Amino acid sequence: MSMETDRKAQGFTSMSAVMQALDAQGFAQVEAKAMRAMMEPAGLADWQGFAASWDDLGLDRFMADGGRYRRRRFAAFAIGGGMIRRKPHQPHYQSRDYNALNGGIARWFDPVTDAVGTHPATTAILTVCDRIFTGLTPPDLRPERWHVEMHQFRIEARPDVDGQPTPEGLHRDGVDWVLVLLVRRENVERGETNITDLQRALVSSFTLTDPMDAALVDDSRVFHGVTAIRPIDPSRPAFRDVLVVTFRRE
Repeated sequence: MSMETDRKAQGFTSMSAVMQALDAQGFAQVEAKAMRAMMEPAGLADWQGFAASWDDLGLDRFMADGGRYRRRRFAAFAIGGGMIRRKPHQPHYQSRDYNALNGGIARWFDPVTDAVGTHPATTAILTVCDRIFTGLTPPDLRPERWHVEMHQFRIEARPDVDGQPTPEGLHRDGVDWVLVLLVRRENVERGETNITDLQRALVSSFTLTDPMDAALVDDSRVFHGVTAIRPIDPSRPAFRDVLVVTFRRE
């Protein structure tokens, strides 16, 4: 893989272009304009209400580093054949092979609310992900249904404590595909996304800055991580809100 710049990574005009980039390099950096263009035909509506739900996330109490800088909600879905079905609430589990910091235990997070789970923005995001990820999965490997996990994250930064979007560092998630979608950045600097190959050589580095900016990742081919965030104005709240969606073959 060659080093990819922000300018070169952006500017997609269609879903097929995003898919070509993701297939070619194992990731795609997609600017907000292109994400919106893909999601609107899938029913995107009331983005403001969707984004406001990040103000109601519970504290992540499973941080092995003792941090109190992450808030989140979680939901699981079965997606296949154009159908989206929410699964009963369940724990999120990663092995320590994929998350050396917090893996190895079943982590029960507050559930995504019913209103958000059925929100038209959620449905549009999941529909677009299904089209892209299913389309890039070889026919003999396509599952009848994907196991899909949805994570609402708020990473908070204070003058004395950086916020860590990926406290486990550069990592893979142990799934097939990943979407990271920026919802909001408030009074923060840094938060740079780094993509490396499997030998951990840097392939691309960019920052999601605008609501709906996104990174799509082939989890089998690259590592990803995000640098710490810091407040710009120490007297004001500072946070980074993202939605992470993972697709895994059942």
